[in-house]
Amino acid sequence: MGVVNVTPDSFSDGGDFFEPAAAIAHARLLLAEGADLVDVGGESTRPGAEPVPEAVELERVMPVIDALGREDAPISIDTSKAAVARAALASGASFVNDVTALRAEPELAGVVADARAEVCLVHMQGEPRSMQDDPRYDDVVAEVRAFLEDRLAWAVAQGIAEERVWLDPGIGFGKTLEHNLELIRRLDEIAAVGRPIVFGASRKRFLGRLTGRDERDRVAGTVAANLLAFERGAAMFRVHDVGPTLDALRVASATLGRP
Repeated sequence: MGVVNVTPDSFSDGGDFFEPAAAIAHARLLLAEGADLVDVGGESTRPGAEPVPEAVELERVMPVIDALGREDAPISIDTSKAAVARAALASGASFVNDVTALRAEPELAGVVADARAEVCLVHMQGEPRSMQDDPRYDDVVAEVRAFLEDRLAWAVAQGIAEERVWLDPGIGFGKTLEHNLELIRRLDEIAAVGRPIVFGASRKRFLGRLTGRDERDRVAGTVAANLLAFERGAAMFRVHDVGPTLDALRVASATLGRP
């Protein structure tokens, strides 16, 4: 899953692809490098980010999705808003990536169900503005797993087919460095829920704390985290740097004998 941030303030590449032409070109590049899906988002969810009005989010993402949809590109819409998802799905998107796990706007579940789209339910403690203020857990893995199981059951009850649901433990979404490492270490316990796992550690702050490197220089750290997650059962990797990640995953897949 290649990241296409159509935002001025995303933590790693904010502003790089804010103009539609730049975002469309970047999406094409990620697909050429081997991405199975491009995740288009118009609202930053970095720590401290402010919410974006629906109209602004639509204005940002729809020119990009309209263009990619005409090319039959595989598109995910990164949103928690029902209206944004509805418009994106009507223009060619087939996947909804919701960092609130259908909590921000519960009606989004009906939009996904009606479109027979796939959906990713992400764990986040709090909200982007405050999630990193003081995150606490008694057992981060057990609590994230219980949350995802609960949200999976709720989504299915709203009419979303279980086989169309993906789960994401939310690396960096209301977690300390230690929480993130524990989630990676014990990711197999979350994979045991039985739905495919999306893993998103790309360029994130905890990698900077471990390596001392700035966002754009965290490719090696990102690849390392993704390989550990792959070994423990992750099935999709949300990344900024598709080429290096795919190369590493191909080697790991051949070594482990896993597709």
